[in-house]
This record gives sequence, structure tokens and C-alpha cells, in this order.
Amino acid sequence: MLLFGKNTPSWLVVFLGNPGDKYVRTRHNAGWLAADAVENFADKRIKRVKFKSLTEVVTLGGKSVLLIKPQTFMNLSGDAVAPAARFYKIPPERVVVVHDDLDLPPGKLRIKRGGSDGGHNGLKSIIARLGSKEFPRIKLGIGKPEHSGFDTLDWVIGKISSADFDVIKEAAARVPEVLEILVRDGTDAAMNKFNGIS
Repeated sequence: MLLFGKNTPSWLVVFLGNPGDKYVRTRHNAGWLAADAVENFADKRIKRVKFKSLTEVVTLGGKSVLLIKPQTFMNLSGDAVAPAARFYKIPPERVVVVHDDLDLPPGKLRIKRGGSDGGHNGLKSIIARLGSKEFPRIKLGIGKPEHSGFDTLDWVIGKISSADFDVIKEAAARVPEVLEILVRDGTDAAMNKFNGIS
């Protein structure tokens, strides 16, 4: 039987992205901009290697929270998330996934209670490995190109323009406050406060 201390995480926050210099400032790594913002807010670095991720435990909303940046590449994100959730016995409703969303314009932030993967391979992997779609998401808009018929993969792993980077980073900077409210008061409270903000 595992015995955990009082600082045992009761929540898991996952920041989706791809590791490696090649993917720095790409659209698929918008979630890692949010990780940077949470690091600054908590004054801690997400750097401990565990669960095929970089990890750190912080306090958000009065709760102990495990932050992870999977190092598995996007389409295998569930291989990092599921073992962490199982180890600490964290149910899906307390696994928060922060990710890019091309159906939202750059700089738009939306909170969602659960649902389908929406074509996002990171979410698809997490749903498959957790065996549940019922985990909250914080979505950071990356937009779509103006022309139709674009290749989705090329777009999401493409570099963010300077103008879009600024507004996406500004949205990511709100994520620490979103997480504080979500963890303390629940997903509905966070949705009510932030989903109306442009």
C-alpha cells in the first residue's frame, strides 16, 4: 500500500507540446507558453524528470498540483499523463489539459468541461489512455490560415508569427489565474469568469 504525504498532488495539470528546439515557438507548443506563465506565477521550474515528462509540484487554488510537460511528442501524450494520474490516483475530472486549438483565433482562451478530441492528437492520446473524455481543458487559440485546403500538421508545427505570438502569450499569461479558480472553485466557475473574455 502506497502512503503519500500531505503534499501529495490531488490535481494534475498537463501542458501539451513537442520537445526539442525544432518545435520552439510553433503553434502546437502554445500549451508550453502557459507552462512558462505558471512557472513564473509559482516561482518554480518544471524540470524534474518523471512519467516521461518534466514535472513539478506547486500549490494552486490552495491545492497541491502536479504540473507536467510530456516529453513523448504530441501524439503519445497519454503515455505520460495516464501513469501520472494512476500513480497519484487522480480522477479524470481533476486532470486539466492546456493545449492549442486551431478553431479559436489567436489569443482566444476557452475552458471546456470535457468532450471529444476535436481532431487534436494530444487529446486523442490522453482520452485513449485515461479511458475517459471527462477531463477539463484550457484551450489557447492558434487560428487557421486564411486559405482553405491547408495541411493541418504543417500548420500546427509551423512557427507562430510575431504578431500572433504576442497575443497567444498574452492569453497564456491568464492561465495561472484560470487554474487557481478552476482548482479552488470548479470548472463551471472558471468557465463563467473567463469564457466571455476576448
